[in-house]
Amino acid sequence: MSRLSDVDLSSRMAKSEAADRLEAASQRLLHLRLLLGGQIGEHRLGPPLCVLFEGWDASGKGGAIKRLVQPLDPRHVRVAQFAAPTHDEKRHHFLWRFWPVLPGWGGFAVLDRSWYGRVLVERVEGFASQEQWSRAYEEIEQFERTLVAEGMIVVKFWMHVSEQEQLERFESRADDPLRSWKLTDEDWRNRAKRPEYEAAVEEMLLRTDRPGAPWHVVAGDQKKAARVTVVETVCTEVESALAHRGWDLDLPAS
Repeated sequence: MSRLSDVDLSSRMAKSEAADRLEAASQRLLHLRLLLGGQIGEHRLGPPLCVLFEGWDASGKGGAIKRLVQPLDPRHVRVAQFAAPTHDEKRHHFLWRFWPVLPGWGGFAVLDRSWYGRVLVERVEGFASQEQWSRAYEEIEQFERTLVAEGMIVVKFWMHVSEQEQLERFESRADDPLRSWKLTDEDWRNRAKRPEYEAAVEEMLLRTDRPGAPWHVVAGDQKKAARVTVVETVCTEVESALAHRGWDLDLPAS
């Protein structure tokens, strides 16, 4: 069974509906963030919230993250981006570099790419040995299990786009002098290896989708709909986690 092939990339949302739903979800998220941070309600710190994004190049991760954090005070959220590990980071276990950005109680962190690079790009490009990336599934599962056991709310997104949509976005970036910096030779090389990456993504989704840290595969061919899905999903996950802990979610946001 393929998670990626089951995604309906043809679905569309009207501009007016997308705007209304995004505004409503943003207000929900603002309320929840203030609740988690202890700024409203009973003024106690809520569980840490970590939202991580993986996805194809040009799949809309940046735009989704922008809409996710837009309604929030910059002091109330940390956005961290991860590229290839540095020379010094390679001297440590691959999970080492992620610990400093993880949120504490009352905190909120958004990760633009994450520890899943071990079983994606490092696997496909040969930056990790087969023994290393094969072992990483269990290491990641135990890592996330520990975070969840300590109270963290973990929300994971895979931003999915079709090959054709990705090509159109690549070409659009190449023709725009203010966005061409986003397109690199590496992006084109990765695109040429899409079958290998698809196999890696499918195995990642299969082996690391678990209670407490499930994967949400987002249909990303229409950016507006994808952004709505992301913000609404984060709200739903936080509300569910807080309700399970017995929190009052109907407190006035004031």
